[in-house]
Parts: sequence; structure tokens; C-alpha cells
Amino acid sequence: MSKEKESPRLLPPLEASRSTSPEDAAARKLAREQRDAQVRGVTSIDAMRVAIREAGRALPAISAVPRLGALNAAAFRARAAEGLPFLVDGVVKRWPLTALTPQTLRERFSHLPVRARVGDYINTAFAPDRAMQDMTMLEYLDLVAAGIHDLPPYLGNLELRELNGMCHWPTYFGKMGPPRFWIGPAGTVTPLHCDYDDNIFAQIWGSKRIFLSPPHHDEFLYPSEANAILFGSPFDPEAPDFDKFPLARQATLIEVIVHPGDLLYVPAGWYHQVRALTFSLSSNRWARAMPLALNGAPGLLRPA
Repeated sequence: MSKEKESPRLLPPLEASRSTSPEDAAARKLAREQRDAQVRGVTSIDAMRVAIREAGRALPAISAVPRLGALNAAAFRARAAEGLPFLVDGVVKRWPLTALTPQTLRERFSHLPVRARVGDYINTAFAPDRAMQDMTMLEYLDLVAAGIHDLPPYLGNLELRELNGMCHWPTYFGKMGPPRFWIGPAGTVTPLHCDYDDNIFAQIWGSKRIFLSPPHHDEFLYPSEANAILFGSPFDPEAPDFDKFPLARQATLIEVIVHPGDLLYVPAGWYHQVRALTFSLSSNRWARAMPLALNGAPGLLRPA
């Protein structure tokens, strides 16, 4: 007798666009920054960002992302404290999800509710009114298979607990946010941006090209604030327009290809752009603590 599927969790409602006074917007922004600082145990998000960029100035220059063997939590944290990205072998390949195939999404998870990024989600990536469309996993896969979009629809930053049940995340961070999943065909893109949280990124199916740039090179990348811990850049390292963005000539950009089974550590504040080279399933988790490269900077610690 087949087992009944559990009722899928509903997606949170799409945030309705609303007019607001500058005072209300400023109050909401301040409240969010205070919550973010409390979660991360720091005095302020702004001070943390400044410290990350300043720490970046002391980093050695690198031209490639090193690949390391399996690391325990202590070894991972010691390496991450150096403030540089690296790949870890021997973790993701043991996850049951890596043994499955994309066809599994149709066979076992077609009923899941998902939210797709549609339209020009690259140039509107950090806008509050980015176009999103709710559908089932099957509807999304059929939309992709139709191939009618110049920019393929993308499932990004989704909390899919049904898939996460087949992942075994290492406890590299003492405090982590929930796993987020990213699903899409070749050509799906997350444009250049930085998160001011440490990040572990697991490539489960398929391959992706990632460009990385150190945090203090934001001065060359024309960043704009989406929120206190997320900044986007209009510069595209895959199609550089140096006439429009001349300072970007000075930015260091490091290319890395992640393959199935790879785990990439992206330190807080490092800019990154991600493109799927094949149909791809990735997942990541952000730390919710002071970035490891700051080595518990006493001046940033929030009073207990």
C-alpha cells in the first residue's frame, strides 16, 4: 500500500507593494538591523560590515580557490578564520540526495509548492518588486521544459524541507539559518552580490560557474544596498562593461566551477555571481553569528 504524501507546507505570502512614508521605511529598516545584530551577537550590522571590509585589506591575493579534504568542525573554523574561500571534498557526496536524479523531482516532489523567479530577474534581483510566480514543482519543470523564455525561470532561496531530509549538513557553524535550495536549468543566474554572513554552498546535481571577489573590492563594484546584510552590484563579470563601470578593472575576480559533491565556503562579505552550466540543484546555509574571519573581535561583541 502506498504511503500518503504529507500535505506540503504553504509558501509565505508574497510581500505586497505598499506606499509608505520615508519615516516608516526608516523605522522598519532600523528595526530589522537591530534584530539582525542581536541574532549575530554583534553591536551593529554596520560596524560588522566595516570590520569585514577592513579585514579583507589584509588578505593575501589568490588566483584560484583551493580544494581541501574532509574537515571536522574545528579544522573548518580554523581555515575559515583566514578569511579566504575554499572547497571541501568528502561531505556532500555522502548525502542521499546526491544519489538521486532530476527526474526525482517529477516522480516524488511534483506536488511541492514553489516560487519561481520569472522575467528579468537579473536586473531586478535586489528590487522589492522582483517578479515571482507561485506554482507546483511539476508546473515549474514543465515551464522550463517548454523553453520559451530567454532567461530560464529559476527556483531560488527556497526552504524545501522534503529535500533537506536527504541532506546531512556538517556542524561547521555554531548557529546556522535554515537550508535554502536553488533549482534550475543551464543559464539560470544569481547576479553579483555579497551577503555579510558566512556561507556554505553545496552543489548536489549539475555544475555551476561562480565568480568571487574579496569584500574590500566593493569600492570597485558599484554596490547598492538591498538590506543591511545584502548588497548587489550591477557589474557582470561574465560580460564586463568597463566603459560603464571603469573602476571594475581594479577588482579581483576569481572563477571556480563547482561540480556535484562540492562544498564551497564563501566568507562573509565576498561578492559572488553564480551561473548554472547544466540543470542544477544546489543548497546553502548562512551562519547566524559573527563571521569567522573577525575572530570574535571583542569590540563588536554584543553585551550579554
